[in-house]
Amino acid sequence: MEQDFFSAYLETKIPAWKKIGVKHHHGFVIPLFSLHSRSSCGIGDYIDLIPMIHWTKSLKFDVIQLLPLNDTGSDPSPYSSISAFALNPLYLNLDHLPYLEDRELLQLIETLKALDKTKRIQYPEVYKLKDNFLRRYYQLYKNRVITTFDFEKFLKENTWLEGYALFKTIKIAYEWSSWEHWPEAIRNIKPTTYNELLQEFRTEVDYHIFLQFLCFHQMFYVKKIAEEVGVYLMGDIPILLNRESADVWLNPSVFITHLSAGAPPDYFSQNGQNWGFPLYHWENLEKTNYYWWKERLALAQKLYDIYRLDHIVGFFRIWACGVGEDPINGKFIPENKEVWISHGEKILEVFVDSSSMLPIGEDLGVIPPGVRETLKKFGICGTKVIRWERNFETDQKYKNFKHYDPESLTTVSTHDCESIKQWWEIEPTEAQEYCALKGWEYNRSLNQEQLWEILRDSHQTSSLFHINLLSEYLALIPGMTSNDFKEERINIPGTISENNWSYRFIPTVEEIIKNKTLFTMIKSMLE
Repeated sequence: MEQDFFSAYLETKIPAWKKIGVKHHHGFVIPLFSLHSRSSCGIGDYIDLIPMIHWTKSLKFDVIQLLPLNDTGSDPSPYSSISAFALNPLYLNLDHLPYLEDRELLQLIETLKALDKTKRIQYPEVYKLKDNFLRRYYQLYKNRVITTFDFEKFLKENTWLEGYALFKTIKIAYEWSSWEHWPEAIRNIKPTTYNELLQEFRTEVDYHIFLQFLCFHQMFYVKKIAEEVGVYLMGDIPILLNRESADVWLNPSVFITHLSAGAPPDYFSQNGQNWGFPLYHWENLEKTNYYWWKERLALAQKLYDIYRLDHIVGFFRIWACGVGEDPINGKFIPENKEVWISHGEKILEVFVDSSSMLPIGEDLGVIPPGVRETLKKFGICGTKVIRWERNFETDQKYKNFKHYDPESLTTVSTHDCESIKQWWEIEPTEAQEYCALKGWEYNRSLNQEQLWEILRDSHQTSSLFHINLLSEYLALIPGMTSNDFKEERINIPGTISENNWSYRFIPTVEEIIKNKTLFTMIKSMLE
């Protein structure tokens, strides 16, 4: 009876719950760039998701969570996009393009496929060769594509296309230099100059629009397959946006560009962090009835059923410092902590009311009182990383995962932290506390049986969502992950390294879905 009341409450408060269902959902986090299959070309692509969707369903899982898929230009970080709307052309599956019959292009595909064999993703080479391929493809087949009804419909429904394409065109022309260093007439663009530039760069602008059509065409197909099979796609919508983006350039009133978002001094960073991303001008956004955010969510809901809101506490208050300045001298905005909750409530209410997607919040770290209560009020799940769910202020013991709030997502790790196996070795005190919970004797190396049980624990919590990085499951099978645990790290925040965001799964998509031992071990976690 109590569960029926809880379900009815959530389904009434957020209609998206009715579609998703107030029940336990299980899934994988799959960094798209990490996949490689017989048809991919140097990096995972949209179409690679289709066999993963069928495999997910066969395991009786029903969610695939993705990292952001937005166009990041020359930056490999999926959290540093040049557009809040555009998809990344790097993820285009070339074999799946229509009308493909040119011999030179077919040979280039084979050259690109050889890049799948590198240990980590070689972004410069993949970017260059794919762009060469796509430019020739555009020259050969553009007229057959742009005269279709689907292309014309795509143009009409996406008013952001020209602005994004013009921005990327100028970025490339100025060798990716900051738009803040462009000539004054382009930097602070006026409507007449905008139209003149569109005409001047028409061919290049049309090329980037063409690529966006291909990207969305493939992702719409992936979404259609997921819907038919009964797997929900979970997107990632970062709260912040790169100041080097079309949105900041074209919509200066939406952003506060003389300040940068970051994090205050804490346990992880003595001086705090300056992320370099501009803040939102929430007063101006409110005057437009949050038009920009509503457009962003409206496009995303064509691709996803669920979406992750990164750093959700930032909608309540966010640490701000001067551009390039020491974050230790920053401050929270709004400065008045008495308005933090009402500030966040107002924004989240807009999100919930204007989108059919179900939001899930990343609420890790130091969270002010009242934030999590507000998330519950809106039926928004928070995030529980098992290794961080402890009684830190008392006996340091792990919390009983059977007592987690239902409105939560349980996971064993994130893309920004160590894998379970690496954590077990470098944090022996924490691992020993987990052993105490399980009645195990601590050994420095985590064995396969213990890893399986930790993963199983994550699927047996009282959370409604249970989603882990696919690589954590691959580690159950010898040879499917590296023996050097550092190689299994996706990203180390606050560092610049070729290893960040270049992680590639050792097995191919085909090898993953055909491995019977892996299948049996994962499926048994739900029993």
